Amino acid sequence: MSDFFDDLLKKIFPNREGNPPLSVKENFLLKEKDLHDLEEWNKSEESKALFALVYRNYHYKRAQINDTPEVHVFSSAYANGFALSYSPEVGANSFSLLFLGLSRRIIALGYEQVSLDRKLEEVNEQVKETEKFYFKPPLQLPQEGELISQLYGNISLEKIRINQQPSYFKLLASVYSDRLYYDAKPFDELMDRLFERP
Repeated sequence: MSDFFDDLLKKIFPNREGNPPLSVKENFLLKEKDLHDLEEWNKSEESKALFALVYRNYHYKRAQINDTPEVHVFSSAYANGFALSYSPEVGANSFSLLFLGLSRRIIALGYEQVSLDRKLEEVNEQVKETEKFYFKPPLQLPQEGELISQLYGNISLEKIRINQQPSYFKLLASVYSDRLYYDAKPFDELMDRLFERP
């Protein structure tokens, strides 16, 4: 298997020796098959159980309790979020579908998908692949004297794989600190809405 990765690295990053690590970034579109697979998975008990498990473990982590799959919490004045470490019990397919499912739920909240890109980079002689969605609240022209709604702020959703193996994904909501905008809605409310049963 290591020959495969060596060959891949040579194809993606030729003449690596003596050169700084390289990276390749591309925009891409979701395939109809991915969206169809997600639609079918969303109807399953496995989907409901996994959303419930991650939501529970998020609240456990906030109470300083760790459970599998492990959730990590980010909290600051300008950005809040969580990361989910991959666990073999979840399975690579369900992990990817959960990631994709969250992206569709963000759009259902009224967000606009601004970009979807993939980045391959060499890190410590390993191939790190990052898929990233970026979402913004819908553009609005406010009435004179009114503030603009930022919903929960800008949202990024990233999935990381190392040598083609799932590692983790993270969601981060970054708020605007601009007097033209209303304060962002609470991150806990975003989590409630993302993880509620459809």
